[in-house]
Amino acid sequence: MDEFVLIENTIDRHGWLAEWPEMGALFHKIIAARPRHWRLPALACQAASGTLDQAAPALTANACFHISIILVDDLLDDDPRGEHNRIGAPMVANLALAFAATGMRLIASSDLEPTLRLVALAEAAKMLYITALGQSLDMQNPSTEEGYWRLVEMKSAPFFCTAFYLGGLFGEIDPQTAPQLKHLGRLYGEIIQIHDDLGDALDTPANPDWLLGRASLPILFAESVHHPQQARFIDLRRAIPLAETLAEAQSILLQCGAISYGIQQILQRYQDASDLLATMTLPSANVLQSLLDDLVRPIEVMFEQLSAHSISIQVDQNRTLDSAKRTLVCYREW
Repeated sequence: MDEFVLIENTIDRHGWLAEWPEMGALFHKIIAARPRHWRLPALACQAASGTLDQAAPALTANACFHISIILVDDLLDDDPRGEHNRIGAPMVANLALAFAATGMRLIASSDLEPTLRLVALAEAAKMLYITALGQSLDMQNPSTEEGYWRLVEMKSAPFFCTAFYLGGLFGEIDPQTAPQLKHLGRLYGEIIQIHDDLGDALDTPANPDWLLGRASLPILFAESVHHPQQARFIDLRRAIPLAETLAEAQSILLQCGAISYGIQQILQRYQDASDLLATMTLPSANVLQSLLDDLVRPIEVMFEQLSAHSISIQVDQNRTLDSAKRTLVCYREW
């Protein structure tokens, strides 16, 4: 059975969404897009030789946690794509709480052995708390690289740590391997965050990172690392969202090494994750290695594109920038 069909069947079987029609409508709208992060507990469970049916509670709880986090994130960023623009901020705030609670209910009502069920509930509660704290820190716009990595550790990584960990628990993973699986989820989450930062920085029109003065990794690099166009970049950032200003600032991101630095950080974490996975006692570790490989494969395309255009960067900036954007879109849609 397809993971998304299983998630939908699991949530419908409990009947909780029927109590709140708006909640049910939103859930079924989002699942139609088949969010890729919802599959992670199933893959972790499969790596431990668990079945898809075993993963069902973790899969569905993970989906609910993801919806809750995204609703809040879009609301705080005032993202034009956010549900608050359609149904209003008060409804979104209440639905975010409801989805977080539903995720906990799914774990609590599962057939997981009672002691492990408490472990799973504690892990989920910790994840929600740390993510909320990370969202609060994000509102303060950290302006140093140290602050950036702390924010990633608190706002982005916990969800992925928990998605991997819950999948492993429901797949009856070796207790000694479970913490390693959680660490693997952290590295995976950091890769996702860096990728999102790169994609958001090159979005058109201007992403909230530009409009709200957020110091995403490429923007932070271009502002704080010495390079010939550093002062110009800082001036341009103040003038965004003008379209011509955004285009020039994005070209500087490419030329000053900000995009390359982000790619290097992704590849380092990919190597760390692959090395960690090689040490783990997992019957089907290749499932997770394939996940990692697919996540970084589009970077090879970017390298080819940038190499092909390296000589013409000074005379054809837009062409090179467009190549980078297309690759990051491919990466995002994976």
